[in-house]
Amino acid sequence: MDVGYCEHVVEGRLPELIPDTSLLPLAQSIPETTTVPIGAHMSVPIHLRDGRLFGTFCCFSHSTRPELGEHDLDLLRTFAQLISGEISAEVEAADENEKIAGRIKSAISNGDPRIVFQPIVRLADMRFVGVEALARFESEPKRPPDVWFREASSVGMGPELEMAAVRAALLQGSRLPERIAINVNLSPEAILTGNALSALKGVAPKRIVVEITEHAAVDDYLLVAEALKPLREAGMRVAIDDAGAGYASLRHILHLSPNIIKFDISLTRDIDKDPKRQAMIAALAEYAKRTSTRVVAEGVETVEELQTLVDLKIEKAQGYLFSRPKPMRQLLEEFIAKGERAYPEQAA
Repeated sequence: MDVGYCEHVVEGRLPELIPDTSLLPLAQSIPETTTVPIGAHMSVPIHLRDGRLFGTFCCFSHSTRPELGEHDLDLLRTFAQLISGEISAEVEAADENEKIAGRIKSAISNGDPRIVFQPIVRLADMRFVGVEALARFESEPKRPPDVWFREASSVGMGPELEMAAVRAALLQGSRLPERIAINVNLSPEAILTGNALSALKGVAPKRIVVEITEHAAVDDYLLVAEALKPLREAGMRVAIDDAGAGYASLRHILHLSPNIIKFDISLTRDIDKDPKRQAMIAALAEYAKRTSTRVVAEGVETVEELQTLVDLKIEKAQGYLFSRPKPMRQLLEEFIAKGERAYPEQAA
């Protein structure tokens, strides 16, 4: 393959400034010198911030330009430096994305995300009626699950990682008694891929509750509602997770018409001491009653919080008071030992 001007310049076989190509035999041997033609040529390398050679910044003239000098070459170098800054930022971002994608793929191949389950308790009789499947990661670097999912989403792999978690959750959840519901978390982004229904296999659809996090932004509720239709038609239920934790809770509830509303821990924590929290949960509970929506209080940690929720006629709850998230094997052992009933772990 013929070698052009730029490679010869980078390798030092031609000078960066050539006012007259006819004076250099090597330049005359390059086919483009005649076919273009090239009478004068300038070329400077473009180096990235880390020192890597990205390419060259070149210009030429059809005719010779004997007036060209170092000041012209310095101007070209200035342009090359400006271009280098822009290109470096893009290349560094692409390199970082490649590293992130590699970490996500490696985590999945290593068996992540691992799944733990936290029971959901019916307060009327303190029986386990469901579990929420939660992702955990053992891969390096050690980080909270939300960081893994956020990073995966930044490189377009969020839905892939979420689907891996869902499949693992349902595979393990199939070991639970059929009356136990299995709650899995999916973002609007994952739901909009249209792949959720194929991933939600392994247990009866009526047992599956798809939790949509309140924190996730929704650009088009009509699209999300349409994407949820096949899941609902199959018999699955939809829950709004973390209601009350951020900016979008009421919009999610109003536009997506969930079957279940899950109150965020920020509403549940110290509710026995805070009349404002009590009023907020009572208002949401009244809305749920009028719309035939179920409610679940998350993050219950004390007996006093539990009693306040019972007084407010909240139907179901989950939290450390009943059980911390646990692997399926341990959950099944405790489930049987407790006779399918919940009681404070502190008293166990």
